[in-house]
Amino acid sequence: MARLAAGVVLVTAHDDEDEPVGAAAGMTATAFLSVSLDPPLVLVSVRTGSRMDEILERQPLWAASLLTEGQRTLAGRFAMKGRLSDRLIFREVPHTLGALTGAPLPDGSLASVECRTEQRVAAGDHTLVIGRVLTTRLTPTGENPLTYFQGRYRSLD
Repeated sequence: MARLAAGVVLVTAHDDEDEPVGAAAGMTATAFLSVSLDPPLVLVSVRTGSRMDEILERQPLWAASLLTEGQRTLAGRFAMKGRLSDRLIFREVPHTLGALTGAPLPDGSLASVECRTEQRVAAGDHTLVIGRVLTTRLTPTGENPLTYFQGRYRSLD
């Protein structure tokens, strides 16, 4: 499957249980796709038992932002194991909070969708989270999407 090129998204949520005031959480994903246009549904695959899986199990509101080539470092930071806390990373990342989800939406991404979980499906060592798209945000940018191919982030050039 490493030979299948994929777009890169940042999945984010506002984690109310992290502390009394809540905290931002994020995860880089390459298994993200459109499922249905009517109703508008998307799917993201998260590793079962991961922090993001646990958050999305209790928090039905989340977002996904389609990253640009210029956001390669951002993708890498949220993909690292043993990284600093997400809260510290988001302090350095220009973003706005989604109006419906409270999830961080990084500035400059190609597009963002805010979602509510409709269904969770166990699939091997992953959980497929299907979300209804509540709203979308398109950002005018001349940048290409960030892709992942053969274990590395790639540009389209």
